[in-house]
Amino acid sequence: MAQEIKKQVDDCHGCLDGRRLVLDELVCHFPYAVFSVAIGLIVLTLLDFFTGCAKFDLQQAWFHMFHSFHFVHMVFAAAGCMITFAKFSRDWTKGLIVSFFSAATFCILSDILMPYIGATLFGINMRLHICFINELHNIVPFLIVGLLTGWLISAHHNTTHSSVGLWSHFTHIFISSLASAFYMVSNGFVDWVDQIGLLFMLLIFAVVIPCTLSDVVVPILFAKSKPNK
Repeated sequence: MAQEIKKQVDDCHGCLDGRRLVLDELVCHFPYAVFSVAIGLIVLTLLDFFTGCAKFDLQQAWFHMFHSFHFVHMVFAAAGCMITFAKFSRDWTKGLIVSFFSAATFCILSDILMPYIGATLFGINMRLHICFINELHNIVPFLIVGLLTGWLISAHHNTTHSSVGLWSHFTHIFISSLASAFYMVSNGFVDWVDQIGLLFMLLIFAVVIPCTLSDVVVPILFAKSKPNK
């Protein structure tokens, strides 16, 4: 049984060998995105129920939770990128730089820009809120810890590398789906309960592409690239 699970993990990560297209990567990781987003919606619904019963200011609560999950998202994005990069290159300096900028870029894309664009296209009056510069003092510690975690896993846990990378990617998408959901419900998508199907589709759109690019495509491209001589 354990060997079969390992084979499935290896088969999924076989798309990391650079011989397949980005589309194959998206197809390979799409099921994890769907399950993660679905679980994220369960969490959102439960929180909505309990905070509603307590008569909290939901908009303010969602806004604070967006920031918390957005920051935590940086940890998983940086670690995931570092883990994948280390499979193809041991240039730690390059890996740290690539992972830092990849995490910062794709977290903003998946948590803010793509939810905003998607909701706006469906006529939802969304407020654009990019907090990267103002919250840099909070974001940098999460990025640093994520990079350190990814490096430690890559350098000292080679025997469980595939399994750790797979679960890191699953958790990464789960955290990203919550950050994206909290962003939308706190910045204009107030009728999400009545349009939960649309929210589900928007979250898949928002997280699957940037998270796959961050965890898989970008680190492979940079790890496999050779300097011009």
